[in-house]
Amino acid sequence: MNHQQTSVPKRPAYDMGFLWSVCLVAAMGGLLFGYDWVVIGGAKPFYEPYFHIPPKSFWQGFAQSSALAGCLVGAVVSGMLTDRWGRRRLLVAAGLLFTASAVWTALAESYVSFNAARILGGIGIGLASNLSPMYIAEVSPAEVRGVFVSINQLTIVIGIL
Repeated sequence: MNHQQTSVPKRPAYDMGFLWSVCLVAAMGGLLFGYDWVVIGGAKPFYEPYFHIPPKSFWQGFAQSSALAGCLVGAVVSGMLTDRWGRRRLLVAAGLLFTASAVWTALAESYVSFNAARILGGIGIGLASNLSPMYIAEVSPAEVRGVFVSINQLTIVIGIL
């Protein structure tokens, strides 16, 4: 018997809509990073007189960069915490840290409180910056992985805009 094989296009074994939604939610960490970077720069003329920060002082620079100190901490501890609690839980925790930081920053009555809130948000951003691309790569099939991981970088730029 002669069996002819016909090539039937195979449908992917994954749901693209689900992958897009998972990718976009995970990439929110990148969006928050870019957004925070721009928002604090725009708020500088308002929080400096409110907290009586002298112009051209160390404290002025610290207010701008305190979130980056938190980012450093978040990125450094993310691997250890991920091994213990997993990427998904830690991404949720990062979102909660950033949300708490936003509320705390808005309600801050002192310079110290303002910077503590910014550092807390920075920890969340550091966690998300490290975990988002890894989580996206982990859940994406090999043939579309590059596209989905690059969306994280795109969201950083969108946040900056």
